[in-house]
Amino acid sequence: MQRLGRSLQMAALIGLPLSIPLQLVGQIDLRQMLALMAASLCLFYIGRLVEGYARSA
Repeated sequence: MQRLGRSLQMAALIGLPLSIPLQLVGQIDLRQMLALMAASLCLFYIGRLVEGYARSA
């Protein structure tokens, strides 16, 4: 479980900065960039919850 939580956090840390250059080069529009950033933030938070749950169990 702890590894799953860390993996979710790492995926979020990759998705967040990736959204900015994608929007700058025109691959995605502003709405998609904000959605990707929000999804990355949620993914990081879920990963943190999973990791914390695994440590306490």
